[in-house]
Amino acid sequence: MRYLRTAVLLTAASAALMPFLWLLSTSFKGAEELFAYPPTLVPETFVWENYSGVWDAVPLAAYFLNSVIIAVVSVTANVLLASLGGFALARLRFRFRTASFVLVIAAVIIPKEVLILPLYTIVLRLHLADSLAGVLLPFLVDGMSIFLMRQAFLAIPKDVEEAGIMDGASALRLWWNVMLPMTRPAMATVAVVTFIASWGDFLWPLVVLRSPEQYTVQVGLSYLTGTFVDNFRYVAAGSILSIIPVLLVFILLQRHFERGILSGSGK
Repeated sequence: MRYLRTAVLLTAASAALMPFLWLLSTSFKGAEELFAYPPTLVPETFVWENYSGVWDAVPLAAYFLNSVIIAVVSVTANVLLASLGGFALARLRFRFRTASFVLVIAAVIIPKEVLILPLYTIVLRLHLADSLAGVLLPFLVDGMSIFLMRQAFLAIPKDVEEAGIMDGASALRLWWNVMLPMTRPAMATVAVVTFIASWGDFLWPLVVLRSPEQYTVQVGLSYLTGTFVDNFRYVAAGSILSIIPVLLVFILLQRHFERGILSGSGK
């Protein structure tokens, strides 16, 4: 049974890795090998010029900078605002607290695509279309981040809160000085999830942004297929470059990730 389970897991892992391996292989292929039949997974000749070529063909550095700005602001805002919301829902007693939590859960359930039209209408009326602020504003905090932080605050023993109150700490000070440092794994989880979502987002920036100098990496790479005839090598090379920041962030925070996901699960 153990060997069967291992075989199933290896098969699933191979199936999950195959698209990435094919993308990586394509990024190193030459033009003559790109559509060779039968196709090859390992290129006969590694063409490193694909990476320098895509970097020179489009303003990839500017695209990266725009994506970094959006990701950093999104992560910072989500961690702070979600921790405030999660603390209030977990520790404070106020009217309509249950109803507020239900709305948070509803925000998690509703697909983002359903909100595109009303959000774009709001961005237009605020005159934020074709700007990074228009991309950022609707997603400075999301329901999943609030839910994760609420669960983390629920997992903190009641004695910690009572000790802070006895020392004269206000609700804001109790949140910032006492309880927030105890939720670092959850904050790391929110940071990773938010970074991956904001960095990889394609649809919303595509709707909002019109000027090429405002493009994010994902939107900018999508125009490579229309700029270069059958030059999928550049698309693959640019895609591999865009994956590197996500891998770095996950590697740096991976030891906190599982602890943050599971924090408060027993509540």
